[in-house]
Amino acid sequence: MLVLHGGRPVSRAPVRAAHFAYRRMFPLARAAHRSDTAVWVLRNRVRGWNEPALDAVGDGRRAVELIRTAHPGSRIALLGHSMGGRVALRLAGEADVIGVCALAPWTTEQDPVSQLNGRIVRIAHGDRDLTTSPQSSAVYALRARRAGAIVSRQVIRGSGHAMLRHVREWNEQVAAFAGDCAAVRSSR
Repeated sequence: MLVLHGGRPVSRAPVRAAHFAYRRMFPLARAAHRSDTAVWVLRNRVRGWNEPALDAVGDGRRAVELIRTAHPGSRIALLGHSMGGRVALRLAGEADVIGVCALAPWTTEQDPVSQLNGRIVRIAHGDRDLTTSPQSSAVYALRARRAGAIVSRQVIRGSGHAMLRHVREWNEQVAAFAGDCAAVRSSR
């Protein structure tokens, strides 16, 4: 599983190991790893999505390619928070990617969904998120389902964007996703 952290719409500042958006992903990576899933946590070069360059997408794509090269034939799952969720959803169409777990993802009506056809897509969003829109991710989930994705969407009641409340529920979402992906890997 490749783990992708959040960021900002526009920033060329480098991502530091001390940045919360990056550090926040390690407990989630541990939750996935407990399911006997190999886990890689990507640290992007820069903090921004940076349209039209899409720096975070490029970093994620290179990481998927590295995993695919190092482990030929392996199925790859993507886990992302916020901007990382948007990156993961965008990369779902890459070869060997079987699914995406997007936590409090930053989604827009213009984001494509055709790449999600046949993929497992788990979206979880806190109902008190003031940074990314729970309503937008609900609309995205409907669009993804219409595009042929296997979608589940959960609302984490009382939780905001940083996922600091109801941590166990967020970790359970990740563990359940890892289990779903493991079942797909073993059936192929």
